[in-house]
Amino acid sequence: MLPFLNLPGSLLGILSALRPCFTAPGFATFCGMVAGLAGQPRRRTVTGMLLGAGLGRAWPHDRAHRFFARARWDPDDLGLAVAGLAALLLLPPGAGLRVAVDDTVFRRSGRKVHGAGWQHDGSSPARNKMSYGCCFVVVALLVRLPFCSREVALPVLARLRLPGRYRHGRRPDPSLGPGTVEIAAALVARLALAFPGRAVHVVADGAYHGPALRDLPPSVTWTCRIPRNAVLHGPPPPRTGRRGRPRAKGDPLGTPAAIAAAAGWQAVTAVTYRGRQDALTLADVPCLWHGSWRARPVRLILARNPGTRAGYDLALVTTDLDAGPAALITRYAARWAIEQAFADARGILGAGEARNRAPRAVQRTVPFALLAHTITIIWYARHGHDPAAITRRRHDQPWYTAKTEPAFEDMLTSLRRALITTRISGGTPARPTPQQIQAVLTAWDAAAA
Repeated sequence: MLPFLNLPGSLLGILSALRPCFTAPGFATFCGMVAGLAGQPRRRTVTGMLLGAGLGRAWPHDRAHRFFARARWDPDDLGLAVAGLAALLLLPPGAGLRVAVDDTVFRRSGRKVHGAGWQHDGSSPARNKMSYGCCFVVVALLVRLPFCSREVALPVLARLRLPGRYRHGRRPDPSLGPGTVEIAAALVARLALAFPGRAVHVVADGAYHGPALRDLPPSVTWTCRIPRNAVLHGPPPPRTGRRGRPRAKGDPLGTPAAIAAAAGWQAVTAVTYRGRQDALTLADVPCLWHGSWRARPVRLILARNPGTRAGYDLALVTTDLDAGPAALITRYAARWAIEQAFADARGILGAGEARNRAPRAVQRTVPFALLAHTITIIWYARHGHDPAAITRRRHDQPWYTAKTEPAFEDMLTSLRRALITTRISGGTPARPTPQQIQAVLTAWDAAAA
C-alpha cells in the first residue's frame, strides 16, 4: 500500500495498470488525486482533492499542484493506457472500437487563465450560447455494460483548443494552434495506432468535417451530420481512354435536400436514442464529398419519419461502405452518450472546478478528471455493481419508480463508500469510540450527497 494512502485493493489493481505512465512519486500522487477527486463531494479544486483523499495533513499542498503543473506525465499517453484497460476489461477480444468525438466548454473566470476565452457553448443558458472558459476536444469509447441498456461513453483522450482561431476573418490563425477538427483527427489517429488490427468507427456532430479527415488511418471510418448547404457529386465516370487527366468526380447531385427529393426511400426499423425502436424511412446514396474527402467514396444516409412527405429529418455522411443504413442510424444515435458523460463529469464528479491558470496545469486537469470518470465506471463494472443498491435507492427515493439501472451518481457513491470503508478499516484495530462511529456514519451519508 502507498505511504499515507489506504486504497481498496480493487481500485489499486486498476490503477496499477497505469503505473508505466508515471515516475514512482508521480504514481503515488496520481493515486491520491484519483481517490481525492472521487471522495470529495463538494469543492473539487486541487487542494480539495487532497482533502477528499484524507491527505490534507500528510502531503504538502504544493505536491498536488506540482503534479498538474510540472510533473513528468502526458495526458495522451495516460488516456491511451486507460483506453487499453477499458478495451481489455469491457470489450470482447479483437472487437472494433466505437468512438464518439465532441467538444465541450468548462467555464472559467479570470483573464490570466490559459486557453480561456469567449466561445460557443451548447450547454450555456445564454441566448447566444456563448460562455467564457476553456474548450476541450474529447474522444470517448462507447461501450455497453451488462447492467445498462443504454450506451455508456468513456472519455479517454482530451486536448485543449485555443480560442480566437478565426479572429482575423475566415482564414485561421496558425499561431493559435490547430482547430477543432484537426485536434479530433490527431486524437483519433493516435487511438487507431494504439489498437492495430481493430476497426475504429467514429461518430460526430455536424461540426466535424473537413480536409483534416483525409489522412486518417485506413482502419478509421467517420460518420457525421452533413451541412444543409454541402454540394455532393456522383462517383467519377469510367475512364474514356482519351488523353488528359481523368475526371475526379461525377456530375453534381446537389444539396442533401435536392438529393432527398429524387431519392428512393425504404421503410426500416432502427434503434435510436436510449435503445428505442423507431420506424423510419431511409435513403442510401453513394456519392463524393469533394470538400472534405475529395475522391474517397462516401455515402449519404437520409432519414425521416414515416409522416414526413418531403425533405429529410436527419442527413449523415459516412466513409463506412459496408454497414447498413439502419446500423449507421443506430451508431449515430449512440453519440448522445458523450453528452451525458460531459454532464456527469462536470456536475457530479466536478471536472473543471480546479482553479489553476498555468498552461500545463490547465491542459492536464480536465483530461485527468475525465479519465477519473472513466476509471470510476471501469471499477464499478468490475467490482462495484450490486443490484441490491439500486433496489435500496428506489425504496429510499420512491419517485424513482422505474429505476432499474445505475446512473453515474450511483457508481461514484459506491466508490466513495469503498474508499471510506478502506480508510477506516486500515486504521487502528482498537474498538472505535462513539465519536469515530458517528464520523463514519456522517461520511457514509455524505458520499451520496
